[in-house]
Amino acid sequence: MLEAVLADAPVVVHLQSGHGLDDVGLVKAGARRVIGVDYSSVAAGAAQRRARDVGLDCRYVVAEVPGVPVKDASADLVYTGKGALIWMRDIDAWARDVVRVARPGGHLFVYEAHPAVPLWTWDTDEPRIRPDRSYFAASHINDTFPGNGAQEWQWTLGQIVTAIAAAGLRLKVLEEYAEPFWRPQDDHRAAAWEGRLPNSYALLAQKPL
Repeated sequence: MLEAVLADAPVVVHLQSGHGLDDVGLVKAGARRVIGVDYSSVAAGAAQRRARDVGLDCRYVVAEVPGVPVKDASADLVYTGKGALIWMRDIDAWARDVVRVARPGGHLFVYEAHPAVPLWTWDTDEPRIRPDRSYFAASHINDTFPGNGAQEWQWTLGQIVTAIAAAGLRLKVLEEYAEPFWRPQDDHRAAAWEGRLPNSYALLAQKPL
């Protein structure tokens, strides 16, 4: 989905960049440079050291999202995902920040856990729906590693797509996948991950010229 965008050597702004490992892949795949934004000074510092050690053109800024201190129309590609949108209290403000940062003709790429994932149990025999969760809830408390105890905001796929469209982006591709982007390190296997249910999605949108 990103091959054609990365072929043009884009300047990438990575919102909620975390440890920065995705940025290594983006540069190796063709990005000219990456500006990472994350609220954690520890994560941003570790990402900056890694980029410096391997000689990549990446710069990291410690800041909240939305409201990132990045110039208007400075990114050819705004990249985000893998557990980022669950921290957004206002999905519309996030989408407006994306549009502000993206250049005319620039793209937004999101790769995230599917909004239905909080519903799935981790039973190994059959996929089941948790009785204490709702797809339409505003938030839930994570009770699994690594986010155990954290409040996570929930956005339906409709809310996410509508926020992006309302902010002025044109949706180009939306794909849903059975494969989750994260699995626990103890090799636990859940029936919900075995091909019958959505566990992740990818979205590509573009800012009009």
